[in-house]
Amino acid sequence: MTPRLSVVVPFYNVGEYIGDCLESIARQTFADFEAILVDDGSPDDSAAIAKDFCGRDSRFRIVEQHNQGLGPARNTGVREARGEYLTFVDSDDLVSRHGFERLIHSLDETGSCFAGGNARRFNNSAGVRPSWIHRLPFAKDRIATHVIETPDLILDRMIWNKVYRRSFWDEHGYEFPAIRYEDYPVTLQAHLDAVTVDALSVPVYYWRERESGESITQQKFQFGNLADRVTSAELVLDLIDSGQAGLGEIRRRVHSHFTQIDMLTLMMAFGPVPESEEQELVLLASRFLERLDRSVLSRAHGYDRLQHAALRAGDVDLLRRLANFRNDGGLRGGARALAKPGRRRQFEHNYPGVHEPNTAIPRSLYQLPARELTLATTVQDLAWRDGGLSIKGTAEIRHLATDASAALRIALVIDGTETPLAVRRYDATDSHGDLAPVGFEVHLDKPLLGKLAATGAPAHFAVRMRSGKARREGKLRGQKAGSPGWPPGSWICSNSWVQPGPGADGAFVLRRMVDPCRLTSVEQYEDALVLRGRVPAALDNPELQLTRPLSGQDQVLSVELSSDRRFSVRIPYAPIIAETNPDDPFSQRTTWAFRLVGSDGTEKLLLWTAEEQAVNHLERGRLVSLTRSTGGYVNLHEGPARLVAERVAVVAESNELRISGPLTDVTHSFSWRRYLDDSDDHLDVVCRSRLSGGHWSASVKLPALIPANPVAHAVDPLASLADWVLFAVSADGSAQAVQCEPFLASRLPLVIERDGHTLGVRPHAGTLHVEVR
Repeated sequence: MTPRLSVVVPFYNVGEYIGDCLESIARQTFADFEAILVDDGSPDDSAAIAKDFCGRDSRFRIVEQHNQGLGPARNTGVREARGEYLTFVDSDDLVSRHGFERLIHSLDETGSCFAGGNARRFNNSAGVRPSWIHRLPFAKDRIATHVIETPDLILDRMIWNKVYRRSFWDEHGYEFPAIRYEDYPVTLQAHLDAVTVDALSVPVYYWRERESGESITQQKFQFGNLADRVTSAELVLDLIDSGQAGLGEIRRRVHSHFTQIDMLTLMMAFGPVPESEEQELVLLASRFLERLDRSVLSRAHGYDRLQHAALRAGDVDLLRRLANFRNDGGLRGGARALAKPGRRRQFEHNYPGVHEPNTAIPRSLYQLPARELTLATTVQDLAWRDGGLSIKGTAEIRHLATDASAALRIALVIDGTETPLAVRRYDATDSHGDLAPVGFEVHLDKPLLGKLAATGAPAHFAVRMRSGKARREGKLRGQKAGSPGWPPGSWICSNSWVQPGPGADGAFVLRRMVDPCRLTSVEQYEDALVLRGRVPAALDNPELQLTRPLSGQDQVLSVELSSDRRFSVRIPYAPIIAETNPDDPFSQRTTWAFRLVGSDGTEKLLLWTAEEQAVNHLERGRLVSLTRSTGGYVNLHEGPARLVAERVAVVAESNELRISGPLTDVTHSFSWRRYLDDSDDHLDVVCRSRLSGGHWSASVKLPALIPANPVAHAVDPLASLADWVLFAVSADGSAQAVQCEPFLASRLPLVIERDGHTLGVRPHAGTLHVEVR
């Protein structure tokens, strides 16, 4: 019988990952598929793993060919495919369990030519996070749209997060070129050829990232790689520069995208390029620069335009210095401004070549426009103290040095009315790595918090700063990892809860909730959790709805409600643990969100106001954990028995950092791991482990985390000397990053001063890190 979907999976030298990839395909909720595994002459054990999988699942079959590259291997898979629909999966990535089902359901409903979905990036040390390049095209559902109607879709350059109608694919005869970066010429052509496409905001694809970062530098900047990148881009430019009517905005967006991404990569390559390849790189980069629209190039970032000018001048020495400055983080925070000689209140960028005579580079490219002197703020720490909320952060005007004469005013804005706040100033590290009076603390007492509007827009903070003659203002924003990312809320009176967090525009805001639907306590039994709380009077005859946000599946549980609006609901473990097909294919975890739904359809999220500690239950190797979300609402996670950190402490008498958490049924050892630059190689510092009282602990001497011969980053003073991740190593040698429990994240960061260094313990995408500076 002909399958509805054909999945093409080329592979080459991915023995470490292909098993997980194929498992994620096999677990799909959409089961009517065939998977064509194309062995592109792989020299490792990938083929053996693939053949073993085919022997266990008849939906999978293998096709062999001599090594020709990813594009030709995909073409081979397409020729073998028989399905009504067609999709592609890279053999080191993962597919979310509902991905195929969501995309095919959308196509069945709309008749569109193809459907695409959102993507996530992942690795072991940094966890799972949104894919930057997919954030705009898949910010929301866009059904039966087109790239001309939705120009953000030009950023959708990957082939693998989509399902294509096979008749559409064959009608246009798509084939992948035999180069790297082979996706974009096909995907953009398909966007242009399609009558309509469906874009779904739900993540359907998990895109693996190297542990050391997005790319290994030696591979990313290898000349053959760069040449293929330019060839691919030129194929795309041929499509949109053909003069076809209606492509004006598409053309502008594509040229802008190539300027920001691909041209930038070529400029960065002048740092590591061998001297023997310098002229070849000059010719390649110049060729590409000439293809890009001059009007788009003129609006590029000032540093980009400086590099473009150096390329046109053929100044290889300056190109190398500019690339090294950028690659080493010199633009982080914005280079410090230089006063322009002979000109009052005018500044120049402190970039390589700024004061060199006899240069062909126009001096005007070093000028720092006033519009770039923007307000830069961060939120560093939140704490409820003395019945009120204390907020610490930093404020400065980008590029300018902040001294004691700089003035800072902060006001709380409630329904358009400003209330000035007392500001305590202190020295903190600014965006250039210098200790300067950029730190601030404001305290909001209960009477002020009581003025927050219970309805309408949340309150925000207006920040006004004067540094020298420059005056700037804006909203407080820039929440850092730790308590600003997992902000704790609090009662300010018997029925009003205040929850800090990000607003719709990303600014830091305060929301007041009057008589919220809330969890007040949790009771744990052998077979179930019993949740107790209170619902507002407006919610009649409520039921508890458990929703899986990633898959859209709901469960409804009955609620016992007393006359004083107190409720209790019983959540059995068995139906939750019986779900063996997790929504997240990397963490193998499923998340459930809670809301109470009244008889009239009114819905209220369930706010966590119970004890600030997760509730965990281990059964049959699966861990059920009731905890809070970033917004302070109740979440339930079900997944494998991974170790979770719940407490962090400094043991002064032994000069140790101690991490602890609840036990699972697996014995582990612990190490703090640091990945080397541009490598997946790592260094480990082994911890002293202890099991006691139902908890594990991992202790390490603090000096062991400070590199023996630390090298300060001359160009990027904010770069850490070391970034350690806590790993748990099981008896079989496999290692996984220890997860940071949300309630612990809300109490971090923990900053430790030792031996002239600062060690910051903080969460990052769900894992626990120590950054040493």
